[in-house]
Amino acid sequence: MTRSLLHQILDYANRADPYPIYEELRKTPVHHTGDGPYVISTYYEIRSLLHDPRISSDARNLASDSADPLAEDTPREGALPPGFLRLDPPEHDRMRRMTNRHFGPPHSPRRVDGMRPELHDIVTGLIDGLADPGRIDLVEQFSYPFPVTVICRLLGVPREDEARFHTWADTLAAGLDPDPDADPAERGKDSHEARMQLGMYLAGLIEERRKNPGDDMLSQLATAKGQDGPMTTMELLSTAALLLIAGHETTVNLITNGMLTLLRNPDVLQRLRTEPRLAVPIVEELLRFEPPVQLLPQRTTLADIEVRGVTVPKASTLWLVLASGNRDPRRFENPDRFDPDRPDVQHLGLGSGIHSCFGAPLARLEAQLALSELARRLENPRLLEDPPPYRQNAVLRGPRHLRIACDGIRP
Repeated sequence: MTRSLLHQILDYANRADPYPIYEELRKTPVHHTGDGPYVISTYYEIRSLLHDPRISSDARNLASDSADPLAEDTPREGALPPGFLRLDPPEHDRMRRMTNRHFGPPHSPRRVDGMRPELHDIVTGLIDGLADPGRIDLVEQFSYPFPVTVICRLLGVPREDEARFHTWADTLAAGLDPDPDADPAERGKDSHEARMQLGMYLAGLIEERRKNPGDDMLSQLATAKGQDGPMTTMELLSTAALLLIAGHETTVNLITNGMLTLLRNPDVLQRLRTEPRLAVPIVEELLRFEPPVQLLPQRTTLADIEVRGVTVPKASTLWLVLASGNRDPRRFENPDRFDPDRPDVQHLGLGSGIHSCFGAPLARLEAQLALSELARRLENPRLLEDPPPYRQNAVLRGPRHLRIACDGIRP
């Protein structure tokens, strides 16, 4: 049954609504058959494991004979090394600390909030540019260009280069997806080539920033000499790649999933139109209800661990199904109901523990501004197809297109 359920999760036919499969999965909180991964699907167990130092995020700890399809995607010689999300302490802690000096408290406490006026201008410009209110592709015209523009400005990456790193980002994101029908060797080759191309591109930018630093984050990372010393060139490359790709991939899904959910819940959409402050709890409930990252399929046990009475042996591969934990009725009352008035929303949508989403403050702000402005300015918005076509990816789940119509654009 486990193998069947896993294949159902990965089956594109179920991408539009995987939640009934997650419900079935939760009946056995620790799923395992044969030589496959151990799949954890319940809230408290996932949260505990995300905080457990016996769980490794380092791809180098994945067993070479692991049945996890992603084991083939571990970094190869000559490619970018893993970003700090794929490292364990103390390497992870040092790299994350060095990066955070230029992004958030205590050293850069106003970086994200200081971007609010600029983010608002970008959102306004994109909505103003919606030429045909009768047929809008929200992904192509809004929820993709918005976070891409933001991360380019934050890092100091030329916006006109978007077409180049878009292709690399798509390839690397596809490498996260444990697709049983994909050729592991071919996928590994494609990911390796994308890493190489992205690395060479970023190396050129970093060299330029070292010669002529600006006030962008890439310049600051390239020239910083904090308590941990400067980053090595390879560390800087892997960090820049992580920020560039992770800085927009999940936010695209968060905004698109958010608008889809609001259009399916017109009463909440109407409230947001008149109560812009509702955007904050709406985004938190969205992170629970339709998280942009559905599962974490690359985790390894460093010791035997007991989970709900099941011993998971050392060197086992874990899949943590965050989206299932977010719908666990043991943790959330009426979990399949979208409720922005939910009093306690300690979701797993941004992870938890030391690997919680680095860019969470920016992603939250982007989604809040995007959804509140869309709600305010689109007159009578409605879906043109439901469900929409989804991206292939089961890990980073979101619509590939979201075609909507409205009666006009308010000023």
